[in-house]
Amino acid sequence: MLGSRLVAAFGEIKSAFDPSGTLNPGKIVNPTRMDDRSLMRYHEGYAALPVTTVLDWSDLGGWAGATEMCNNNGACRKKGPGLMCPSFRATGDERHTTRGRANTLRLALTGQLGADALTSSEMYDTLSLCVGCKACSSECPTGVDMARMKIEFLHHYHQRQGVPLRERLVAWLPRLAPWAARLPELANVGKPDGLLARAGERILGLSAHRERPQWRRDVFREAATKVGDDTWSADAGDGASRPEILLWVDTFNTYFEPENARDAQRVLEAAGYQVSFPALSGRPACCGRTYLNAGLVDEARSEGRRLLSVLTPWVERGVPIVGLEPSCLLTLRDELPLILPGEESASLADASLLFDEFLLREAEAGRARLELGPVEAQTALVHTHCHQKALGREGVTEEVLRQIPGLTVHTLPSGCCGMAGAFGYEAEHYDISMAMGELDLLPAVRDAAPDTWLVAAGVSCRHQIDHGAQRSSLTLAQVLEVSLKGVSPAP
Repeated sequence: MLGSRLVAAFGEIKSAFDPSGTLNPGKIVNPTRMDDRSLMRYHEGYAALPVTTVLDWSDLGGWAGATEMCNNNGACRKKGPGLMCPSFRATGDERHTTRGRANTLRLALTGQLGADALTSSEMYDTLSLCVGCKACSSECPTGVDMARMKIEFLHHYHQRQGVPLRERLVAWLPRLAPWAARLPELANVGKPDGLLARAGERILGLSAHRERPQWRRDVFREAATKVGDDTWSADAGDGASRPEILLWVDTFNTYFEPENARDAQRVLEAAGYQVSFPALSGRPACCGRTYLNAGLVDEARSEGRRLLSVLTPWVERGVPIVGLEPSCLLTLRDELPLILPGEESASLADASLLFDEFLLREAEAGRARLELGPVEAQTALVHTHCHQKALGREGVTEEVLRQIPGLTVHTLPSGCCGMAGAFGYEAEHYDISMAMGELDLLPAVRDAAPDTWLVAAGVSCRHQIDHGAQRSSLTLAQVLEVSLKGVSPAP
């Protein structure tokens, strides 16, 4: 634009006033070559190291290709309300953004941080505050999926460094649950900040400040469940004239909060459906979520195969699979096809619906016949689980609740609650877990009127609300069951 003579004059002025080149070096005068690859992200010789991955990355050109999707746009650095990125919003540290993690992984996968960087303690620290909320997969303009990358990373890290006892115990929860439920009084010993809780923090690294989920003796028994004085069973009513659905009850709603499953069964039957359950001996069919959170992908695959063997016959018959816990049900739609790619997992993903999704779909189609009455509350506030938001299902619970006469419903503009499964129970993450909750959710809950009902689908979300704001919350199934009966829920 200016010509060589003017550019040369700029050079003379620059030399006269800034002989050492301190100010804006390389700008206009003596600039670097635009094609100098040594200064670029993908420099000469740039190549991914050979890494045998445990997840299917073929859709993204490999694991390294997935990290390269980050173009440094910085959307993960936002500080206002929203889901992405809770760890950055709580810390303000670039290291704990999706961008910081993706770039660190990319450098390690291309050998720029040394031979052992991928499985180093420094890499573990970089990914340690990723809570797997999946917000980046939907809110990042390029769709960087850090939750998926963390599963892959933890697999490689634990293969090299071993799996700590705490992570093993949490991961194996679905297999340990039937045994713990036989002696719930023993399993539930210890109160927050008590002697046993402090010992648990020293030995296992579980925060002494948190109350543990309480094991129940009255676990949910499939196919026949007592509700008050009535017995609701899978073949209640005229089964031949009722459309059939399969209620898949996860480990958490089986052993910790069985009333949720009982209420869901009653609501579905009241809506006109024949509720069936998978025929199982022993523990429930597990999605593998707890194993994936620990990077134990081989164990998750084993659970996934068991689940497919149980649910595929129902899917082939065209029976909808309905689940209650978002992190579990949405694993069938998101991660299961990645660890067990194939027609069976794809078909199961298509057939799987959350409780609220199924009810809304059936109501809009004119098939659900729920006769709901007024409830004691006039207002309900809904906190949506991170995975529901990330997969575009925010607002579904609110739409279902609007069917209750006289109930005003709002969805809280809240981000991650901060619990993220076992994350909030880990001693080293307790403070950051609470900081995440204080960003949006907990202040909004405290500001709610005492007679406002709080509704949350996620078991971790409900525990964080109870712990951080001293308010109890309900599931959608509990609220609808109350609306059917016309009584207040148990505290």
